[in-house]
Amino acid sequence: MRVTNSSSQRGFTLVEVLIAFVILSFGLLGAVALQAKAKQASFDSMQRAAAVALGNDIIQRIRANDTPQLATLYKQNFSSETKASSSTTCFNSSCSAAQIALLDIEQWKRAIRARENTGSLDSATVCINPEAVAGTGGKGFNLEVIVTWQGRQEFSANKDTESVACGTADKRRRLVVITSYIYVRS
Repeated sequence: MRVTNSSSQRGFTLVEVLIAFVILSFGLLGAVALQAKAKQASFDSMQRAAAVALGNDIIQRIRANDTPQLATLYKQNFSSETKASSSTTCFNSSCSAAQIALLDIEQWKRAIRARENTGSLDSATVCINPEAVAGTGGKGFNLEVIVTWQGRQEFSANKDTESVACGTADKRRRLVVITSYIYVRS
């Protein structure tokens, strides 16, 4: 049996190759876009983890400074633009609760300003709000630490997020709110 090449089948494999190439190109473009989105989400996740770590750090510092005056000593609002003073030291002698609180805040301002670190928080604003709890004899405090920063992409915030009064409320604002309860032993 003899196989003949008919003119209607000529070039058919070239069309198949071109169609496969177009499909492969769209698939590769989708994979590249997916990789870019994953990298962006990873960066956002790293910033959120840094904000949570910073918030937990100041909460632990406040817990360590076991004083009934913590509501007045730690109530602060500052941004990453706020300069930390270099004159605050409390390493050589016994320190009062006020000196420890001042040192804690100054060290924390330095940590929040660490711009050279990968994943640092851009235009960060921090609000520390300790409030005495009624009926605890001045020993119980509800503590709220809010860390806000500017993300890379815009998104629509929900009503709860929009109502947080810390930092500049715009479409790129990200925030972490950490609440804790502290009972002063002394």
